[in-house]
Amino acid sequence: MTDAAAAAAVPRRRAWLRSPRTTLLVPVAAAAVDSALVAKGSEPWQIALSALSVLALLARRRYPLTVALLALPGAFFNEIWLAPLTAVYAVSAAYPKPRIPVACAVSFALVEFFHWPFAPDLFALSRDNALYAIQCVMLGAGPAALGMLTRTRRELDERVTELTQGRRRESRLIAERVLTAERARLAREMHDVVSHQVSLISIQAGAIQVASTDPAAREGARTVRELSVRTLDELRQMVGVLRADGARNGTPLSPQPTLADLPRLIGGSGLPVAHRLDPGRRDWPEAVERAAYRTVQEGLTNISKHAPGAQVTVRVAARGEKLHVEVRNGPPTGPAPAAPLPGGGHGLVGLRERAALLGGTFTAGPTPDGGFTLHAVLPA
Repeated sequence: MTDAAAAAAVPRRRAWLRSPRTTLLVPVAAAAVDSALVAKGSEPWQIALSALSVLALLARRRYPLTVALLALPGAFFNEIWLAPLTAVYAVSAAYPKPRIPVACAVSFALVEFFHWPFAPDLFALSRDNALYAIQCVMLGAGPAALGMLTRTRRELDERVTELTQGRRRESRLIAERVLTAERARLAREMHDVVSHQVSLISIQAGAIQVASTDPAAREGARTVRELSVRTLDELRQMVGVLRADGARNGTPLSPQPTLADLPRLIGGSGLPVAHRLDPGRRDWPEAVERAAYRTVQEGLTNISKHAPGAQVTVRVAARGEKLHVEVRNGPPTGPAPAAPLPGGGHGLVGLRERAALLGGTFTAGPTPDGGFTLHAVLPA
């Protein structure tokens, strides 16, 4: 036999030794040999009691207490050991409370000590009787203790299995929670960054399409605007899919703009913006500055799409330990775009989430003059 074959044979032998059929039949065979050796010279009725004790062991897993009671007569009248010992072990391994296993062990010890026929000096206070009584107690206590140990080990194995499965479920839930959080953050950042840039491209293309007199330039601008509209629509669908299972989480993703980037954002928006940026001298937390930047960015993007020609006011001011960010626009005065830019409403949801994660508030709504206002309060 090769080394590989020998190594493969070891697990098969172990599996055979641990199989339910083997563990059921091997004790029965050993008890049968014990009964056969003790039965020499015995009466037929004694042999019958011993055979009953052995055959009853086949049902010890289903009816352990009944099998133990059936094994006691064979131990009393024919002094067999293995059948009642196996029965006591089965009772101890099956019953969680110790009362029944202890009662079976005590019964076997008494039957073994006062076995038939009674010895003439059975009740004499002698060293032999004391040693025999100790032997009977040990014979009864041994399988009972071993059965309790087996049952305890089985319960511990089940408990460890439950804990392992619970830990795996917990790890899977944590992984799913992290995944959904990453999807939510990815959706928010994708909307804030890509949507703003594509909207500006579309606005500039629309302006070129209206102002240019060159047919080729007008056609190119129209194509760029159509592609921008299609890109925004696909982006809206993608963000909706990503947000479907998203969760709130405050871990930032790059890029990470700050308040210092607001002038460049306002200057590149192509809108008539009157702004007042007074964040104070203090250094605001990075998450607060990023939320303020995204609020202004989302407001300018929405104005470019839905309120062409409107007057825009951006205010960023520190009031105590809170940073107030407001983007306000008047009613639109310019012509409506030839192809309205799609929007999924995820931008305002993302801003509200950002403010809530920081412990602040976010409000958005129309104004009486037909304009619109975004207002975020972000605590330090």
